[in-house]
Amino acid sequence: MRDILIRQKQVLFFVIAGGLSAIVEIGSFKLFSTYLPHFFSGEMNFHGIHYPLSNIFSTSCGIVSNYFLSIWFVFERGKHSKRKEFAYFMMVSFISTILSLGFFQIFYSYIFKDNIDFIIYTLSPEMISKIAAIVLVSILNYSVKKKVIFNG
Repeated sequence: MRDILIRQKQVLFFVIAGGLSAIVEIGSFKLFSTYLPHFFSGEMNFHGIHYPLSNIFSTSCGIVSNYFLSIWFVFERGKHSKRKEFAYFMMVSFISTILSLGFFQIFYSYIFKDNIDFIIYTLSPEMISKIAAIVLVSILNYSVKKKVIFNG
């Protein structure tokens, strides 16, 4: 019973840490996608890739915040050294970034075409696509980070 409670607590903290990291990622994506097109004309559509720099920079912000939240609140240290643990975390995050970018492109290009109006705030197709990509990749991240990096 104790193991179940600890596991549920860990999942809850992972969701909270992921939610905070997602806020960092989505917020920084909004900033980057608003301002980078003023400096780089191809940012909105670079050879068919939409918002590439905004996605990469915002995902990097989310990864760094998630790493620190994960080691402080979610997972216990595994059998790896801090350096190796960080390297594994970054490797998994790099793969997750590629997946997230791919999902974003699919969602933005083919699925989410219209704004969603919540009366007090309207979500654009690029924001909806970013949120959907984060949710999809987060499920994979928990499993891999728990089993491979933090040996839980």
